[in-house]
Amino acid sequence: MNFVPNDLQNIAFKKAVMGYNILQVEDVLLKVVEDLSELIKENARLKEKLEDTEDKVKYYKTIENNLHNSLIIAQQTSEEIVANARQNAENIQKEAELKAQQIIEEAHKQVLSVKFEYENLKRDVLAYKAKIESIIKSQLMAMECLEENLKSLEKEAV
Repeated sequence: MNFVPNDLQNIAFKKAVMGYNILQVEDVLLKVVEDLSELIKENARLKEKLEDTEDKVKYYKTIENNLHNSLIIAQQTSEEIVANARQNAENIQKEAELKAQQIIEEAHKQVLSVKFEYENLKRDVLAYKAKIESIIKSQLMAMECLEENLKSLEKEAV
């Protein structure tokens, strides 16, 4: 399915407690939208250029009708122009497809990077949680010892 910039801007990611960094995802989408918009503008410009070239072909065909003696030359010229225009259009389309593929690959790399960062942060949070739990347990044990010592002292004082 081909997306247009508005489709990409309207994608909503589900939010979770430990989900993706929304700002990073939105930043990636914004870059993809900008690149796609530029490609669409370039494609429109190239279509206009192709139309101009096709208009030139029509012009040469009109000359062909008016100048019977130059029929063969005019036909060869128009065929060459059409072939060049088609070849140029194919080359431009291939280049645009290659650039789009590169943009997609870069976006995939960025997604993998975000996933990797997420996993690292998740691991760090778990390690921090374990450390805090250990500190709390040791503090509780210290409090229990203190309470026992206070009880012992109270019994001795009585």
